[in-house]
Amino acid sequence: MDSFTNKNWLIKNKTGERLYHEVAAQLPIIDYHNHLNPQHIAEDKKFSNLTELWIAHDPYKHRAMRINGIPENGITGSVSAFEKYQNWVNTISKTLGNPLFHWSFLELKRIFDIDEMLNQDNAKAIWETCNHKLQQEEFKTCSLIQKWKAEILITSDDLLDNLDSHKKIAFSQNSVKVLPSLRADSILDFGNPKYLDWIQKLELEINGIISNLSDFKEAIKKRLDFFAENGCLFADHALDSGFSFKPIDEQEATAIFKKVIQNQPLEPRAFVRLYSFMLNYLGDEYGRRGWIMQLHIGAQRNTSSRLRKLVGPAGGFASIGKACEINSLTLFLDSLDKAGVLPETILYTLNPADNAALASLTGSFTEDGLVGKIQFGPAWWYNDHYAGIRKHLNDISSYGLLSTFIGMTTDSRSILSLSRHEYFRRILCDQIGGWTEEGKLPKDMALLEQLIKDISYFNIKNKILKREKIWQE
Repeated sequence: MDSFTNKNWLIKNKTGERLYHEVAAQLPIIDYHNHLNPQHIAEDKKFSNLTELWIAHDPYKHRAMRINGIPENGITGSVSAFEKYQNWVNTISKTLGNPLFHWSFLELKRIFDIDEMLNQDNAKAIWETCNHKLQQEEFKTCSLIQKWKAEILITSDDLLDNLDSHKKIAFSQNSVKVLPSLRADSILDFGNPKYLDWIQKLELEINGIISNLSDFKEAIKKRLDFFAENGCLFADHALDSGFSFKPIDEQEATAIFKKVIQNQPLEPRAFVRLYSFMLNYLGDEYGRRGWIMQLHIGAQRNTSSRLRKLVGPAGGFASIGKACEINSLTLFLDSLDKAGVLPETILYTLNPADNAALASLTGSFTEDGLVGKIQFGPAWWYNDHYAGIRKHLNDISSYGLLSTFIGMTTDSRSILSLSRHEYFRRILCDQIGGWTEEGKLPKDMALLEQLIKDISYFNIKNKILKREKIWQE
């Protein structure tokens, strides 16, 4: 049987074929937001088997297996690696129409040169072939990354991370640049029963005492300095379903934070106000440092308490939340803009009902001489499928400037998920090629090629280079 992922897979027009093969496919990858383990890269980890590499850390696959009725013990539990692999084999043929089917086939083909459908008949042979290859030097972590032509990877890191792995990578001969980014949610997790434990750990990191809001802000600033010294250029916040912004002054915030330090419960109103104050403080710090702020909006993370208890908060069972409270988002951005410290910002939405609102916001907060200050980030999480990517491209084109878009990122824990850059680029080239052949765009190949280059690579590359230059100065 011929591979359905042939040379022109997902591309249905000649212009798109040319744009993909001659332009997009030749460009390196910059993955500016992911959850890869930097220690694996620093140690150039050798994966023991296909499950460890391909399945164990992929909540997309876990979710599909749960929907397919696989018991949790057979997904994240104590059964053997081969049994977990077999459970994925039993599920993959059920993913027809889901992007997992495309991604999984692409991952096996591009990394292991396996160009056949995974099923019960060939499962054991593919398992043995892949495991044999994984024991070879050219299938260790750094070589796998090189197979994707990755140039820059930006990981997600907690404020208390020591960044030792990033330091080690920076002084290695690794051809890929791996930079940290701040995932700042733990700073604002005031309702967490273990929040005071986190504060104590922060005190140890700064070698100081946090007894009031002023101390807390100073401690945060020290850690931001530490991240900056280690190459951090991005910060990230999850503004989940129900996000609300209610700005308050420092005096009120000081009183509320005192209750936090004294382990007193916060009323919902007080929580929102303290959260808003500190979010605004952090946005101010990012802007002054020249960092890019990322806002991931609209996830409903509190779904199954049972699954959360079994596998932790990032186990693949969150869902799409309600549409963004756009007034709160604009109040937050405007608060920073009025103070002259609004950082460049990437807006992601999990709810596609927000596409038009967020795409239109890219023109609402601008800066003289700065291209694409506010970005409508790529189709994210439940939206990074064929239809979702095409919808996203349509929406950003209709309400903003597609030419300034910074392209795809994986938001993934798996090295193999870098395949999604190829997936995105094929869809992008098909879309632009189709518009051209329909007469919606001029048949100016120089113009079209530059558009593909900018979206796939140069727009985000230029933003990173600009920040590195600022920091070096």
